[in-house]
Formats: sequence, C-alpha cells, structure tokens
Amino acid sequence: MSLFRTKNLDTMVADARTPGGLKKVLGPMDLILMGIGAIVGTGIFVLTGTGAVTAGPALTLSFVIAAIACGFAALCYAEFASSVPVAGSIYTYSYVTLGEIVAWMIGWDLLLEYGLATSTVAVGWSGYFQSLLEGFGFMLPEAFRAAPGAKPGVDTLFNLPAFLIMMVLTWMLSLGVRESARVNNVMVLIKTGVVLLFIFVGASYVKPGNWQPFMPFGAGSVMSAAALVFFAFIGFDAVTSAAEEVKNPAKDLPIGIIGSLGICTVLYVIVSAIMTGIVPFMQFKGVDHPVSLALKYAGQDWVAGFVDLAAILGMSTVMLVMAYGQTRILYAMSRDGLLPAKLSTVHPKYGTPYFATWMVGIIFGLIAAVVPLDVLAELVNIGTLAAFSLVSLAVIILRKKRPDLHRAFRCPGVPVVPALAIIFCVALMSFLSWHTWVAFVIWLVIGLVVYFGYARSRSKLNGK
Repeated sequence: MSLFRTKNLDTMVADARTPGGLKKVLGPMDLILMGIGAIVGTGIFVLTGTGAVTAGPALTLSFVIAAIACGFAALCYAEFASSVPVAGSIYTYSYVTLGEIVAWMIGWDLLLEYGLATSTVAVGWSGYFQSLLEGFGFMLPEAFRAAPGAKPGVDTLFNLPAFLIMMVLTWMLSLGVRESARVNNVMVLIKTGVVLLFIFVGASYVKPGNWQPFMPFGAGSVMSAAALVFFAFIGFDAVTSAAEEVKNPAKDLPIGIIGSLGICTVLYVIVSAIMTGIVPFMQFKGVDHPVSLALKYAGQDWVAGFVDLAAILGMSTVMLVMAYGQTRILYAMSRDGLLPAKLSTVHPKYGTPYFATWMVGIIFGLIAAVVPLDVLAELVNIGTLAAFSLVSLAVIILRKKRPDLHRAFRCPGVPVVPALAIIFCVALMSFLSWHTWVAFVIWLVIGLVVYFGYARSRSKLNGK
C-alpha cells in the first residue's frame, strides 16, 4: 500500500507557506493574461488550417467540443487550485487524493507534455521568425534553419532560432516570475489586439457560400478535428502551477483559469468561422500560416504582416508559460523527494528555481534545435487529456475523503460535471492515432522504471 500513500493536505499547505520559498507576486489579471498567453499561439495561428482541412467549416464545432471538455476540467481545476494553493498542479492534487504512484506518473506525464509543447512551439516560432527576416532580405545559412532531416534534400544541422528563443525565455524566467509576467502581459495584449484586428477586417470578406457544405466529412471528422485542435486549449492548466506565487489563490486562481479559457474559446470560434468563410477550406492543406493566408486571400496583405508578428509574440508567450509550468512541477516533485533536491533550490535573489529553469530551457531548447517534431501535437494532447481525466476523478475522491475542507470555489454538479469531463476527455483520446498511444505508453513505462529505481526509496513519505 506504500505505492498509494498520500500526503497530508494540511501539512502540504503549511509547508508551502514557510519562509524562503517562492514569492507571492501574482494577481488575477496576471493569471488571466498568463492563461491567454499559454493558449493563444500555435492553436490559432497554425492548427486552425489543419483542423479546417479535417472538418471543413464545422471546425467551429470542433473548437466548441474541445472547449466543453476543457470547461468541465477547468471547473475541477478551479476547485482544487482554490483549496490546495500549492505548486505542482495535477501532480500535487493527485498526491493528496490518489496516492504517490499515481502522482508520480501524472507528474512524469506532465514533464513530457510541457517540455515537448515548448519544443514544438519553438520550431513553429522559428518558421515564422525566419519568414519575417526574409521579408527584410535577411536569410540564415541553410545549415542553421532547421533540424537534421527536417527538410528533404537540404543539409540542415541545427535550428538556431528555435534554440536561441528558448535561451532568451529561460533567462527571463530565471530572473523572476514578476518580471516574466510583465513581459507576458505586454505580448498578450499585443497579440490579442491583432487577433481582434483580424476579426474586424476579415468579417467583411466572408462569403457564406464557403460554409457549404458545413460538415463535408461527417460527424467523425468533427471529433477527429476536436482531438487535434485540443492542443489549442492546452495552457490554462499551467495557471495552476503558479499557485504558490499568487497573492490570493483562493479567489484569483479560479478567475484566471475560467476567465482565460472563456476568452480564448470565443476568439477561436470567431476566427475559425471567418477563416473558412473567406477561404475554401481545402485550400488550407499544407499551409502553416492559415490566418495570414486568409487575409492575403482577401487582399489585405498589410494586416497579414501584423498577423505574422502576432504569431511570433503568441508563440513566445506559449513557450514562456509552458516552460514556467514545467519548472514548477519539477520544483514540487523535487521538494517531495521524488527528484534530486537541486531541482527545488530557490535562488536567494530572484526567488526562482534557478537550476531547474535552466535545465529545462537547455534540454528542450536542444530538442527543438535537432529533432524534427512533426507528430508531437498528438503526443502532447494525449498527456493533457489523461491529466484532465485524473483531476476530474480527484475532485470526486476529495469530496468523499475531505468533505470538511474549505473550498473557496466549488465545482458545480459533482459528481456529474467531473464525470462528464472524464467522458469527453476519454472520447477525444480515442480519436488519437495508435502510434501516439504507443509512444505515450513507452514514456509511462520509462517513468515506472525511474520511480521504482530512484523515486520510491527517496520519497519523503518513505517509512512513514
């Protein structure tokens, strides 16, 4: 039964309040903008084109389905975040409710999810950035434009822009969360303004005839697209990783989680409707800049330039927040003894897990630079869907185990809402490809080896 030993909730919260830990500097607006920063990026600027080819104009329904699944899970996250204001997100929540082995596996899963999401977005950022440079007549040497084998017939060796942006963002994160949040807030406001500009300009070029047939490939294609564009919503859960750095977590975390998800859902649905209304959906095939393509199709090249700039900023904030979330999960797992203590060392001046931050940045910066990442969106999705399912289950369990616990925010309709979250997430997982499931299982098996070979005996609960 030591595999399922749980941490004492009251002790965990008390430990998080001890001096010398992370600084409490974030407010509700910081959290909302952090959530938008993590969500509005690759999903809206890249995956909308792939989703349109898969589902046609019914892509709007795909976004709604993915948002509903996220919405149910978000309500569960909000209850936990307001009740357990401790770094680590679903890893921490699982440790309190489901036991150490489950917490370890979901933490291990999140390390891959956040890390590969960061690497994947870095590669996309590199493509947009190089396109912008070419507009000014500057082109990098071919060897430093992409990872080896990323471009057939071209001798590429290292994706230099992807690596450099990871180093810049890592440096920012290492200096302090307050400073990083300020930069994130500015970039989020700019990219949201550009998205609104696209909506304002593009709406007048919509041809309703392009929305017919609305569902050309049937309902199954809508679900497949929903499983794909689910990647577009990943990020709101990273807000919960900031729990120990929030001034008033009981109130502010639910606002940040639900607020950012709601705003982004509205933006996604409107943008996808306008895109497919301007451009016949099959013309998005093979296009990695669908939003700017729609504007160029409408003859609005000047706005398309702004969209490319917003894509660069949008992907920067995604990388920033996802890397932040990953370091806080590492911090929590290390503090519990499951990973080396060095990873939970807080810098005396900056108040950040300095070593963990640079380790994450360098490792996943190198992955972005040398590995072609063309199937990672699905791998990231399956890890997130598994995490959402577990947090929903954990809410039901904690309601039974600790009915006395003060909950500043209570998920409505328990156990129905958490059960619906699980059903939606498992349904979306079933539409992912078999090779994604194989890769996911292999990663989890590696996690089990590390747990039994290292983490279990070094856990601070060991022997208790």
